[in-house]
Amino acid sequence: MLVARQDPALVAEMAADPAVRQALYLSVYAPLLAAIASVALGVPLALVLARGFPGQELVESLVDLPLVVPHSVAGLAILFGFGKGGAFGGVSFTVPVIDFTFEFAVLQTMLGMVLAMTFVSAPFAVNAAREAFESVPTRVEWAARTLGANRFETFRRVTAPLAWRGVLTGGVLAWARAVSEFGAVAIVAYSVEFFYLPKGESLTAQHAPVFIYNTYLSAGLDESGAVATILLALSAAIFLLVRTVAYDDGGWP
Repeated sequence: MLVARQDPALVAEMAADPAVRQALYLSVYAPLLAAIASVALGVPLALVLARGFPGQELVESLVDLPLVVPHSVAGLAILFGFGKGGAFGGVSFTVPVIDFTFEFAVLQTMLGMVLAMTFVSAPFAVNAAREAFESVPTRVEWAARTLGANRFETFRRVTAPLAWRGVLTGGVLAWARAVSEFGAVAIVAYSVEFFYLPKGESLTAQHAPVFIYNTYLSAGLDESGAVATILLALSAAIFLLVRTVAYDDGGWP
């Protein structure tokens, strides 16, 4: 119904709007960073969960907690933890060699947006990777160990080639969840400055769901529906591309 009711001329007009393009660019770029962070943090945890250990149920519950916590609450929790006056707020460090100072600031920053997206999307990466690792026959891994391979070699030569599609699926799901996030992002990073590659300069924009909401409030249903249709088409195209790459006849990349 959403797509069928759209005026093609209005969709084309909104697609040519620089503000829409910037929001869409940000809504691919920031979720990509969140997906990479989710996979990087989630794969080691997923491997441990797949092997099992005492107290695993508690850890699994904590991993799945972002799935049930209202995302506005998640945004507030991030601000209380990492915002000004929070437990980790105001943390900074300096690299003397290049005279560079990094301040861990989350409010209205790209870091805050990625952190909020990672919080809500990481469970998808962890759970998909865990299922992939659990599907690898342990007898195959033990066979590699008996042939002299250490743990790292076994993971690189046996486990990873058999599980990589599941890990990739988790990354794609994490990206998709980050793209759709509204509540936590609206609270933590309503509008952020980022480097806009097509123009080669830093710009300020909003995450697409936030932009669509604002467009609905300011311009109405038709304009916001046109932007939503563009975001839907872009997300579907990326999904199709990733699935084509992931499920071709090729092996471990």
